[in-house]
Amino acid sequence: MKFIVILLLPFLWMGLLSCGSSGERTYPQREHITESVYASGSIKARYQYQAFANAVGTVQEVFVSEGDTVKEGTPILSIFNESARLNRETAELNRAFADKQINETKLRDLEITIAYTKTRYQNDSLLFSRQQRLKEQGIGTAVELEQRQLAFENSKSTLEGLHIRRIDLLRELEFNERSASKNLAITRALESDLILKSQVAGKVYALLKEKGEMVNAQTPLAIIGSADEFLLEMQVDEFDIVKIQRGQTILITMDSYRGETFEGIVTKINPLMDERSKSFQIEGMFVRQPHVLYPNLTLEANIVIQRKENALTLPRAFIVNENQVITSAGDTLMVQLGIKDYQKAEIISGLDEKTEVKRPAR
Repeated sequence: MKFIVILLLPFLWMGLLSCGSSGERTYPQREHITESVYASGSIKARYQYQAFANAVGTVQEVFVSEGDTVKEGTPILSIFNESARLNRETAELNRAFADKQINETKLRDLEITIAYTKTRYQNDSLLFSRQQRLKEQGIGTAVELEQRQLAFENSKSTLEGLHIRRIDLLRELEFNERSASKNLAITRALESDLILKSQVAGKVYALLKEKGEMVNAQTPLAIIGSADEFLLEMQVDEFDIVKIQRGQTILITMDSYRGETFEGIVTKINPLMDERSKSFQIEGMFVRQPHVLYPNLTLEANIVIQRKENALTLPRAFIVNENQVITSAGDTLMVQLGIKDYQKAEIISGLDEKTEVKRPAR
């Protein structure tokens, strides 16, 4: 008797499994279905950025507090750098020394020399001409004529050289003045970098350094962004990115607003894939955003790809191999599927509302 019971147990167990796995039955139903793509991400303030200063030194003074609203150009903090101050003062001295008006004395001295040399040149020219006429009349010697000619040519060469020197001096004075002015502008710009200013009108969300801390050009000092405009930053898997287009509706849920769903639209698709996460970053904006939002709040979203009203649907658990269903009579029917969501799929052909189907055995 024990031998018979032992033999029957495996068959009873297989029968129970078969009945349990294929006992669930249902009919296709007409209802609304939406196909969407899942995305996760966070909230960002519009124009949000990390602020850097192109300077090295220590934080000298902090002018704002976290949460303060600022205008474009509002000073956030200042950095102390002794070498930048000394460079600026040196540049100011060089600029003053190279000032064209101050160097006018060099130009005036040269012009006096030119005037004197011009007078001597004119005088030597007259004497040379006179000596030539005397020689034509047989008065004077050839040596005297040569001396007058040599003096005339020397005066002429000296005058021409002074004119060239004057042109060079003017060019040199102008160059020195402009060069000193440029160097002063550069040092002032570098010194102005010691004061970090807001690039946007918005809110200071974070101050990342305190008074007395060392900073350099690679050190983020603050996080600033819009005070009342926020964006959605989401990651979409590479498998789904080809379905995403600008203008599509986004259904958003957040832990901060449990039980509520907000609507947004896709505004931007960044075309470069992150190789590590195999995902693309897309951006969106709220159609009507919540009253209170903060940067970096997490969100989950479903991007609506397409919707259909009064579609014939069937739970996806009743579909085999994405194209077959099993009727309650045990027959296998081929079906064509349309829109799918996470729970059900649209039946385009191969099945009607009057055909009962059963869940396939797993």
